[in-house]
Amino acid sequence: MSERISARMRDINVEWLTRAAEVDHLFHNRWLGERFFHLPGDMLAIQELVWRVKPRCIIQTGIAAGGGAVFSASMLELAGGDGIVVAVEPKLRAEVRDRLLSHRLAHRMRIVEGDSLDPATFQKVVAQCADLSPTMVILDLVHTHDHVLGELRTYAPLVTPGSYAIVMDTIMEHLPAETFAGKPYGRGNSPATAAKAFLVENDRFEVDHDIEDQVIMTLSPDGFLRRAR
Repeated sequence: MSERISARMRDINVEWLTRAAEVDHLFHNRWLGERFFHLPGDMLAIQELVWRVKPRCIIQTGIAAGGGAVFSASMLELAGGDGIVVAVEPKLRAEVRDRLLSHRLAHRMRIVEGDSLDPATFQKVVAQCADLSPTMVILDLVHTHDHVLGELRTYAPLVTPGSYAIVMDTIMEHLPAETFAGKPYGRGNSPATAAKAFLVENDRFEVDHDIEDQVIMTLSPDGFLRRAR
């Protein structure tokens, strides 16, 4: 978050999310019938970027309950054109797959089952997005540093100049450590540390602070990475 918004606003964001996590707030929301784990601010940010970039392919790692893929598909539907979401999940539940395949937006979604870092999975994703440009990437699968950094190294090169690699849940780096008790990720081992490390080694991307400042309440501070060149 830039100095224009201030550290105080980030503190308020963190405090609100900490309290919301105590009541599992994110797990009660749905988008077009499917459970959805984004904040309204992130939804506004993603819809604006989809409208601005007009991607023909959104690569999205992490399907979970299906709402994220449906949300991205619905934004593409509103934007018009022939854009699709290529959603990757290693262990997709049968009921989620069936719902997505029968959803009214199924024509906008392609499901790839497999580990996002497996070369075979990557090749399937590339095949689905062949000749579709611009391309956008949303990473929301495993939240450990190594996995997210691996995904950035693998999928960010597919992002076209002017488009985005969006790293979800970078807020983890700012939440209380006890929030992640028993989890393989947490402070110091999170999407935020992965995004920071990626930016050090790749000068083609930069953090878009403007979109974050616009929505303020986000799960992804410093996670909207724009490919500048």
